[in-house]
Amino acid sequence: MAGSEINNWRAVEGEVRRRIHSRIWKPGELIPNEADLAIEFGCARATVNRALRALAQSGLLDRRRKAGTRVALHPVGKAVLDIPVIRQEIEEGGFRYGYRLLHRATEQAPEGKLNRMRISPPRPLLHVVAVHLADQTPYVAEDRWIDPTVVPTALSAPFATISANEWLLQHTPYTRSDIDFTAVALPSEMAQILGAEPQAAAFLIARTTWDSERAVTAVDLYYAPGYRMKTRL
Repeated sequence: MAGSEINNWRAVEGEVRRRIHSRIWKPGELIPNEADLAIEFGCARATVNRALRALAQSGLLDRRRKAGTRVALHPVGKAVLDIPVIRQEIEEGGFRYGYRLLHRATEQAPEGKLNRMRISPPRPLLHVVAVHLADQTPYVAEDRWIDPTVVPTALSAPFATISANEWLLQHTPYTRSDIDFTAVALPSEMAQILGAEPQAAAFLIARTTWDSERAVTAVDLYYAPGYRMKTRL
């Protein structure tokens, strides 16, 4: 690779990853500094920096200020979670997607939801309840609260034809999400929506999405019994 030019960070990342995998750079070994790598690869130092940051985030490199960058002694695989578009998740599973809006109203939010969103009571929020279907079978029940002071356009959003999940991802910026994964006994209302027995064991994803320090939405996603989550390390 020496003498050749690499003009993007992905290519630098690939070459560094190759050297780690082939043990050219061994676990615990200090790798060349950014300036030297930039000269070797024929690219900007910022390009090298971007690539090394990505590899550090993936667990392959250990970067310490003033101590340089080393190959991680014990690389840690990390699962990357995105906020999924439920429609796409269902379609990618080979099923026909369906959606029904069950409830939409501006209501006084329960204290627990307000605490979760760090909002002082009393505060009316937009409450949206819907069910997503896979081949006409309930797949997940969506119980969502949206702060209309953060997303005022949600009050007129066409949730009868597009899910709040998909609409928010298309129209609302966010900076982070807090996510809890829990095994629960289905509340009677959710069990009825999913066509399951009350108190049946189910998988719950409780997600609160933030734009800086303001909560955009808090959603509880109750998956029908038998659901399995898959990810990669």
